[in-house]
Amino acid sequence: MRFVIDHDLHMHSQLSDCSSDPLQTPQALLEYAEENNLSTLCLTDHYWDSLVPGASWWYQPQNYDHIAKSLPLPRSSKVRFLFGCETDMDKFGTIGVPKERFDDFDFIIVPLSHLHMDTFTHDLPHDDVPARARHLMKRMEQFLAADLPFGKVGIAHFTCSLIMYDEKRYLQVLDMIPDEAYAHFFKACAEKGCGIELNMELKELKDEQILPTILRPYRIAKAQGCKFYLGSDTHHPRDSERAMERFNLMVDLLELTEDDKFRLPNEQ
Repeated sequence: MRFVIDHDLHMHSQLSDCSSDPLQTPQALLEYAEENNLSTLCLTDHYWDSLVPGASWWYQPQNYDHIAKSLPLPRSSKVRFLFGCETDMDKFGTIGVPKERFDDFDFIIVPLSHLHMDTFTHDLPHDDVPARARHLMKRMEQFLAADLPFGKVGIAHFTCSLIMYDEKRYLQVLDMIPDEAYAHFFKACAEKGCGIELNMELKELKDEQILPTILRPYRIAKAQGCKFYLGSDTHHPRDSERAMERFNLMVDLLELTEDDKFRLPNEQ
């Protein structure tokens, strides 16, 4: 059976600093889910806990007390609305969620591709593609070594352009990572039970020149037994307008079935 588009597990509210949009409320997100017949939604505002040293200047105000202002989440008889977070991993491999907070979240997503945060997630030269590829592979290993509740953890936008902005160099970085490195990483992810997020831009999904680079990691992940979830990563109401089109394209391009779907522990 084809992968059913029934969820969106990566969404931001106005509490995320990169949104700050007064219209981007939990109620608006719930209405988006109802309009698109989604049965599960997860709020994942940016977050670094005050108990974890090393927060960047940007993350410091986005602690638990800040993102918990969304609670209690609005309820609907049609939609299960979960409380999650998008945390981060710094250049030392530290992840911004302490053990004391694991049970406070239904879902935790970690973006390994946040390499736009100079000095916080890396100390790399601005234009060194091989160095960035090596660092991304290092982050993959650091993630696997982390003490996390992997059954309710997802890897956010793995092929995101935030890896390296200049002239689509993020594609060069992805191309430099060998199939064997991807296979090793995703096999371990599958064994640990963490989810792999499908979150690609519409222009990427319709560009036949770059599509092989974008899809290669996910195809390898699928072959290694990984499970996938969908994330629109919306920061503003307009971001969700093309979400269903993106979701359908990703599912079809990867030929996903319900057997490929990531399910949180209470869904299994």
